[in-house]
Amino acid sequence: MKRYGVEGGKGQGGAHMPFARAVEADGWLFVSGQTPMQDGEVINGGIVEQSHKAIQNVIAILEEAGYGTEHVVRCGVWLDDPRDFASFNKVFKEYFGANPPARACVVSSMVIDCKVEVDCVAYRKPGG
Repeated sequence: MKRYGVEGGKGQGGAHMPFARAVEADGWLFVSGQTPMQDGEVINGGIVEQSHKAIQNVIAILEEAGYGTEHVVRCGVWLDDPRDFASFNKVFKEYFGANPPARACVVSSMVIDCKVEVDCVAYRKPGG
């Protein structure tokens, strides 16, 4: 088993988070929930800008581990406002196109002041 970013990255105010950004086991990669953070702060902007950043953060972790969006089998999405669902879907499609992964989306208050969080599970044959 391999862990990526065991410090969890930076939370608001630069705090180190107590979890791995991702864990890989037997070809499976479990990416922790990513928010629209950059340099320890939530980026400015609405749902479109924040959705792009959250997904870009997921993709950066995938790429660090040698995976791509084509390996993603499932995403979990948390939205702060149900009215953002259609806008999020448009952004999501830009990254996952005509062959999207399975996905669940729920509306929930966020722990930090952001509009969206995205996690994923990816798979590729070990050694592939």
